[in-house]
Amino acid sequence: MPRQLIIEADGGSRGNPGIAAGGAVVIDGETQQVLASVGVYVGIATNNVAEYNGLLAGLIKAYDIDPGALVHVRMDSKLVVEQMSGRWKIKHPDMAVLAAKAKDVIGNRAVTYEWVPRLQNALADAAANKSMDLRESFDA
Repeated sequence: MPRQLIIEADGGSRGNPGIAAGGAVVIDGETQQVLASVGVYVGIATNNVAEYNGLLAGLIKAYDIDPGALVHVRMDSKLVVEQMSGRWKIKHPDMAVLAAKAKDVIGNRAVTYEWVPRLQNALADAAANKSMDLRESFDA
């Protein structure tokens, strides 16, 4: 049975647009242990662009850990969850490019998405904020 990895992803922008970063943690689905934390500094961007960057960083890291894993994504961005699930259209060109990159990383693997309240996404939020504070990306 394939390993399950959970990605908790988030993004933030201090101003909208403003200083922006995405963040993600990869969690082992069985043990609930955090396997990795990543932050991706975006520069000046909108919150939605930062959210997509957090998702993308989380997907890349999860598949680096285990290319064959079953991946479940939890985010507090209803927009990204609904768009990546295929229920909402992606109209904004910047988000369409990022969604296409995420789909390229996913390839033919199945990924499930779940919207969670912001308070249940604290680790990813912290990763995004750390990247904004540092004004650089990190991988831990």
